[in-house]
Amino acid sequence: MDLWALTATQTVEMIRNGKTSAREVTQAALGRMDAVNPAINAVVARDDAAALQAADAVDSAIAMGHDAGPMAGVPVTIKENVDQEGFVTTNGLRIQKDLMADADNPVVANMRRAGAVIIGRTNTPAFSLRWFTRNALHGHTLNPHNPGITPGGSSGGAASATAAGIGAVGHGTDIGGSIRYPAYACGLQGIRPTLGRVAAWNPSSPDRHIGAQLMAVSGPHARSVADLRLSLAVMAAPNVDDPWYSPVPLAGPDYPRRAALCVAPEGMNTHPLVEKALRHAAAALKDAGWDVAEVDCPPLREPARRQAQLWLAEMAHGAADAFTRENDADASHVLTEMRKLTPLPDLGEVLNALQARVGFLRDWQRFLTEHPVLICPISAEPPFPDLLDLDDFPRVMEAQLTQVGLPLMGLPGMSVFTGFETGEAGHTPMGAQLIGARYREDIMLDAAEVIEARSPAITVVTPAIQ
Repeated sequence: MDLWALTATQTVEMIRNGKTSAREVTQAALGRMDAVNPAINAVVARDDAAALQAADAVDSAIAMGHDAGPMAGVPVTIKENVDQEGFVTTNGLRIQKDLMADADNPVVANMRRAGAVIIGRTNTPAFSLRWFTRNALHGHTLNPHNPGITPGGSSGGAASATAAGIGAVGHGTDIGGSIRYPAYACGLQGIRPTLGRVAAWNPSSPDRHIGAQLMAVSGPHARSVADLRLSLAVMAAPNVDDPWYSPVPLAGPDYPRRAALCVAPEGMNTHPLVEKALRHAAAALKDAGWDVAEVDCPPLREPARRQAQLWLAEMAHGAADAFTRENDADASHVLTEMRKLTPLPDLGEVLNALQARVGFLRDWQRFLTEHPVLICPISAEPPFPDLLDLDDFPRVMEAQLTQVGLPLMGLPGMSVFTGFETGEAGHTPMGAQLIGARYREDIMLDAAEVIEARSPAITVVTPAIQ
């Protein structure tokens, strides 16, 4: 197997056993980037010399008999909306093209300490605001499986790169589906951790307002569930710079092997191919001895509305001028459409949204005590034709109900790959969403391993040269 096609766990094993070196793996990953990135525009910044220097440090530590870290020599990418020392934190914006980071975001620092080798920075839409990935600064990221479908967003660059073999793990962020949806669209495994599981903070910028503090998280994309376990554990290392960080063990107590299946939460118009993927996931768990009950899940529609209210309130308060100065046509369109669907809330509505959050979370905690895993759609539709939100934003927003509703409660969720189908835009990956209780990512990962073992293997895809 080509070194750039190895999973993270395979890479660590081979380097530790002396079958290859971190430098050789890094050179292979950089060469793969040279070969395929022009076709997908997933990585938008890189420093090959720094990557090779980091790889050499891993090899030197191993040669001296030292522990080089749990991700020793694993090539990874970092999304351009978090600080990485020596790089600009653009968040897909021309107005931030000179915002140089003088220190690492905690999630980046944790990966470095674990021996991971950062090979590039990945693209995101302007303001990291869409389920599609294009901006006026770096351009358009494409899906390596099929350029006619979205790579997802806002971590579309991360997922596209990982699917194409540019790194074994792609860092992403999720405030409204931005890890789960790109993993779905690019045929990967991706996990949105619980609020507080992974420390995050950008020293280059002011702290975010309360809605984003409660909803935004960092997490990994990978080509195997084992790699999610590995990289999540690394990302979740303690850091005092994030007051929301909670040092909760990654493995919780034993739990009943019970799952719930909800094909159409709150009347979602679930596409037959999506339902097929969900029932495949449910059947896989049943085959492994889990009890699976088809039931209704707690509310997502009202949490999604409250989530949108907080987005709009915070954008109006802290980002209105930035939207005007950036003048990104896509971002401006999305903001206009969001305002049509959800009126700008006043202070009372913002307070009501934060108050309602507690009740929603209480409902979900009760449900997830009875059913430790919920299987539900990632989206009501297969991955969208690319840039569909510019033509039919209401359709996109309605389909993404489960993406937007979940983060209000700070709950974890993940996308698990189930196979390929032929959809509206042709060849497309499919998957199911798993939702678990707070700090029980381990239960979701256990279920995902069962589904992974009964689904087609994820292999690196080589995009067609345009």
